[in-house]
Amino acid sequence: MAKCAFLGLGVMGFPMAGHLAAKGHQVTVWNRTTEKARLWAKAHTGKVAVTPEDAVRDADFVFLCLGDDPDVRAVADKIIPVMKRGSVLVDHTTASATLARGLHAECKAVDAGFIDAPVSGGQAGAENGQLAIMCGGEADVFAYAEPVMKAYAKAITLIGEAGSGQLTKMVNQICIAGVVQGLSEGLHFAEQAGLDAEKVIGAISKGAAQSWQMENRWQTMVAGQFEHGFATNWMRKDLRIALDEARNNGARLPVAATVDQFYAEVQAMGGGRWDTSSLIARLKNADKQA
Repeated sequence: MAKCAFLGLGVMGFPMAGHLAAKGHQVTVWNRTTEKARLWAKAHTGKVAVTPEDAVRDADFVFLCLGDDPDVRAVADKIIPVMKRGSVLVDHTTASATLARGLHAECKAVDAGFIDAPVSGGQAGAENGQLAIMCGGEADVFAYAEPVMKAYAKAITLIGEAGSGQLTKMVNQICIAGVVQGLSEGLHFAEQAGLDAEKVIGAISKGAAQSWQMENRWQTMVAGQFEHGFATNWMRKDLRIALDEARNNGARLPVAATVDQFYAEVQAMGGGRWDTSSLIARLKNADKQA
């Protein structure tokens, strides 16, 4: 059993840290709002640290699950200098590959390891311990950290060197953006054509159009219920990171760029906290305005 520090107890981090504790690891948590950390400690076996530095000093593994590059940067500046030799920093935040490469170098300078390890599976995946984790880093560091991450994951893959996990998460979000927009348009078309959506999905979900989004979101999309997962605000953050990277590596992402603007329309409708399937709402809204 390992000594673990978990920093960031949002909708993902809270249950992830809980799974570590349930597996018998010694967990110390820190959160920007202390009350959230105290709530976690009431629900699970573990300690609460007042500062990030206090959380990580004696930890074998330090897990981050924060919001964006600036959040990670601010915390990393505090904790890397006090991490013990041989410990490993695992960043589950969806952030830039540039930041990941920088953190890898900084950890190496203090004889610590680093893995960039963004996750996929949403809140439900975190709560059920069924996340997919895409990792970047050195093979020996990954092999050391993988058994601990298994507490909350169903699949963990080392993609390549530092930054590769973040790049893979960008691919994940690019693919999701296109799939959700296509499903939104298909359902909207079916509705406008007067078709029975349940029968339509029953027919096409057995063929090439099938997707996780179709299986899990078509009913709530038709019903206009968008409280079931990853928020539009966060999706726009992730697409921004992907589009920035594409400008650097020369990739062309016309669909992702367009869908990003569609999500901006959802935000303007007041749907920043709606889940990513809310793309269909902008189509229905356009009908009302026509």
